[in-house]
Amino acid sequence: MCGIIGVLGNHQASPILVEGLKRLEYRGYDSAGIATVNGGRLERRRALGKLANLSDALVHDPLRGTAGIGHTRWATHGAATTVNAHPHQRGRVAVVHNGIIENYRALRARLAAHQLTPETDTDTETVAMLCDWHMSQGLSPIEAAKATVSELEGAYALCFLFEGEDDLIVAARKGSPLAVGWGKGEMFVGSDALALAPMTNEITYLEEGDIAIVTRAGATFLNAAQQPVSRPRRTVDLDSAIADKAGHRHYMSKEIAEQPDVLANALEYYAGDNEGGQMLEAGVDFSAFDRVVMVACGTASLACLVSKYWVEQIAQMPVDVDIASEFRYREAPLDARTLAVFVSQSGETADTLAALRYATGKAGKVVSVVNALESSIARESDLALPILAGPEIGVASTKAFTCQLAVLASLALQAGRQRGTIDPAQQRLLTDQLRQVPGQVAQALAIAPQIKAVSAQLARYDHVLFLGRGALYPLALEGALKLKEISYIHAEGYASGELKHGPIALIDEEMPVVVLAPHDGMFDKTVSNMQEVMARGGKIVMISDGPGLKDGGDGAWQKVEMPTIDGPFAAIAYAVPVQELAYFTAVEKGTDVDQPRNLAKSVTVE
Repeated sequence: MCGIIGVLGNHQASPILVEGLKRLEYRGYDSAGIATVNGGRLERRRALGKLANLSDALVHDPLRGTAGIGHTRWATHGAATTVNAHPHQRGRVAVVHNGIIENYRALRARLAAHQLTPETDTDTETVAMLCDWHMSQGLSPIEAAKATVSELEGAYALCFLFEGEDDLIVAARKGSPLAVGWGKGEMFVGSDALALAPMTNEITYLEEGDIAIVTRAGATFLNAAQQPVSRPRRTVDLDSAIADKAGHRHYMSKEIAEQPDVLANALEYYAGDNEGGQMLEAGVDFSAFDRVVMVACGTASLACLVSKYWVEQIAQMPVDVDIASEFRYREAPLDARTLAVFVSQSGETADTLAALRYATGKAGKVVSVVNALESSIARESDLALPILAGPEIGVASTKAFTCQLAVLASLALQAGRQRGTIDPAQQRLLTDQLRQVPGQVAQALAIAPQIKAVSAQLARYDHVLFLGRGALYPLALEGALKLKEISYIHAEGYASGELKHGPIALIDEEMPVVVLAPHDGMFDKTVSNMQEVMARGGKIVMISDGPGLKDGGDGAWQKVEMPTIDGPFAAIAYAVPVQELAYFTAVEKGTDVDQPRNLAKSVTVE
């Protein structure tokens, strides 16, 4: 991991490669590098840390050539060092790689028999070593790359660049996304259409197991059996691919602020009439299923947990929520009466994709909820539902999370209608309540000054608990996840009723407790849990509406007033204060908000 760019151009490649990598910075990385073919010779420049360090190195030691590959690395095998940074070169071959080569140790052992030993700690170097060895046995660069790919096990997106070949890049994809970009007398390769957007809007996505042989004249494709195959060229929407901060200090701030608009778009698409939207009717018939299985990772899994409450309450339909990395390994039972739903912002999450493949052929229908309809998860689903959030650059998901909730809420309403658990009047009421969500989110954004003031206090502490009940329990988990992701404060989320079953042992004056407490049917029970905290010297940050703060806010250390929200969808609006609590706390602590340490936006390794 984490970002790949390749160029066969008519101009110097270095600035194009660096600019492409800058557009992939949102994925998260810890080193960067590029390689070019210059006068027939392979040359590299690599640097630890941010791309600015690589740019500085190129100022002092320029790299010429019109053919090149580049990479931003998120360390897996081997520490984050310049030596372990991509591209890796052995002999006449340079390679960049996203993913993990699972059999690299066995390959290294074979190469050791030929007196070939690694110079780095990475699995990727083994690919370059193996390809160079094949060339030493008389294979051409293309045939050597094909032979190498055929021996690899694991997940990979690969680009090969060869000494003496300034009009050739070989690319291969298995389990990690890769695309070829078409120009006029130029060709490009990228792990993300965003990286290619300034150069071209004509994209071909490699399918699973594909190899692409790219020259300036075009590209030919081989399938997993290494047989010639045709792959379609698609036009990407550059307006949606190109993102900037629009005057905000961070992408995360911009994306939090965009939520009323993107939620309005999503709900217009899915719940644009009182019947709950026509688009889904042909795609999902909930009356054909007895249960739903929802599978995802990270924040997306918490969106599934929220929607479990909605589907079970509204449609009276059992829902199982699984973390993708556990789902297939426990051999979950699936049958034709099971609807399997997979949620992923990128549509490339390796664990979620593997879980989807496990479910394919077992579940009655495989549905994905994604932000990228050209992604692997979308393409391999029976039905792909777009969340319509637009590009999300900040590593910590915000608008994608709330748009996932909006789509899943729409599905819950459809399930209730199709299964006959809500009548037309209830359907209209719930749909109207869902349509009010964008306005409620806008109101929640208006309380940012309150959140900022609380965050200034919260930044002084090392540990924080989050509590919530019902659909607000997953929001407590999300609040804790966001805080730890970008502020590096240790935070945990719990169901409020679980406080006395262990976590209460942690309560003291150095443990702030954030309580999500809308004035709903469980409010009094939540207030009882707050009293348990305050009785032990704990500091309560109470996030509630006006009536809630009036009836239960006495003794709270900090108070945040939310708008009053009726109906089951309050959790969507309550995402805003937990997002902003993390954001302003991280800003107060001076951490890297958009690219927090050790994290990547698109996690394409298991």
